[in-house]
Amino acid sequence: MGVINVTPDSFSDGGEFLHPEIAVARGVALTAEGADLLDVGGESTRPGSEGVAAEMELGRVLPVIRGLRAATDVPISIDTSKAEVAEQAIAAGAGFVNDVTALRADPRMAEVVAAAGVPVCLMHMRGEPRTMQVDPRYDDVVAEVAAFLAERVAAAEDAGIAPDAICIDPG
Repeated sequence: MGVINVTPDSFSDGGEFLHPEIAVARGVALTAEGADLLDVGGESTRPGSEGVAAEMELGRVLPVIRGLRAATDVPISIDTSKAEVAEQAIAAGAGFVNDVTALRADPRMAEVVAAAGVPVCLMHMRGEPRTMQVDPRYDDVVAEVAAFLAERVAAAEDAGIAPDAICIDPG
């Protein structure tokens, strides 16, 4: 997976790919280097980050998704927790939803994913990006993360998402 963050405060690239042309060029380069999935995100999820409005996120990701779709046939993932962003990104050419909240942040997200029939990645995270590193405690980290992910997979399936379209990320 090649990651393309179009945020000014990304933990992995520090806003290096904010401009759509640069982000698309990076995606093409990642494909040439062997990436078989390109993950586009327009809202930082680094610890301590603040959220952004859907309109801002859409303004960041849609030009990049459209540009990548025109430049390559590699599958594109939208990294978002907002149903509106996922819906428009799918319409623009994304074929996979990467939701760090495991379908918990937006009550419409599971419905959007199920209706589109695209795969989804569900990630374990305590709290939200802004708070996830504030004193996280576990009695049995492996068992608790596994139980969380099992519950989120069941919720996704209950919402109509096909079992073979669900990926999990322990976070």
